[in-house]
Amino acid sequence: MKRALIAVLTVLVGVGIVVGVGTFNSWNQREPAPITAKPAGTIQTPQGEMPHATLELDVYPNSSSTVPPPRTESRFQANQLSGQPFYHPSTSIKVPANTAITITFTQYDGGGQIYNPYFAEVHGSMDGTMKVNGKTVSKIDQNEVGHTFTVHDYPESNEPEFFLSVPLKMNKANAKTDKQGYPVDPQTIEVTFITGDPGKYVWNCEFPCGDYYQEFGGPMQTRGWMAGTFEVVA
Repeated sequence: MKRALIAVLTVLVGVGIVVGVGTFNSWNQREPAPITAKPAGTIQTPQGEMPHATLELDVYPNSSSTVPPPRTESRFQANQLSGQPFYHPSTSIKVPANTAITITFTQYDGGGQIYNPYFAEVHGSMDGTMKVNGKTVSKIDQNEVGHTFTVHDYPESNEPEFFLSVPLKMNKANAKTDKQGYPVDPQTIEVTFITGDPGKYVWNCEFPCGDYYQEFGGPMQTRGWMAGTFEVVA
C-alpha cells in the first residue's frame, strides 16, 4: 500500500512539473505588442506598380538607460536575458498582403563569422539585393555578420509559401561609440520584398548570438528578443 501511494504521488508530481513547465514556456512566449508597416504610396516593381509600405527595426547588443529591454515575465528570465541582444521596438510584425514592403534596419551590434554562409546572402527580396549603408549588394562577408532577419513558414504549415532572409552587417569592435556603448555610426540595411496572400509566419536570427545549444539558446529562442512572428494581413 505504501509503495502504491508513493508511486501515485510520484506520477502526480511529475505531471505537475510537466504542466508547470508547459505553462511557464507558454507564458514566456506571449506575443509583444505588434508593430505595423506604414503605407507609403506606390512603387514600381517587377510585377508593375504596387502599393508600398515601410517599417523600421533596430537591433541592439543590450539594453541601456535610453533603450529599455523587452518585456520579461519573471526575475529568472530577466536575469537569464540580461545583457543580451534584441530587436526593437517589437518582434511581432504585421505587413499588408500583396504589397511591396521596405524594412530599414539600424544595426548597433557587433558580430563575426556565421556558421552557414547561406545566411550571409540575401534571399527573398524584390530583386535579390539589399542596400548596406546605401550600397546595393546581394550578400555580405560571412565573417562580418551581426544578425539575420529570417522569415519562414511554421513546420507543416498550410500558409502561402513565404521566405525572406536578410543578413545584417556587423559593427567593428573599434567603432566609435556613445555614452551607452552604441556605435555612433551604426550599420543601416534596407531591403524591399513583395508579400503575397495573407498568412502567418515566424522569424528568427540565424547568427549564433545567444547562450547554450551552440549559442542558439537564450534570446535567440525567445519571442520579444531575437525571434518573433510575422503576419501578412488583408
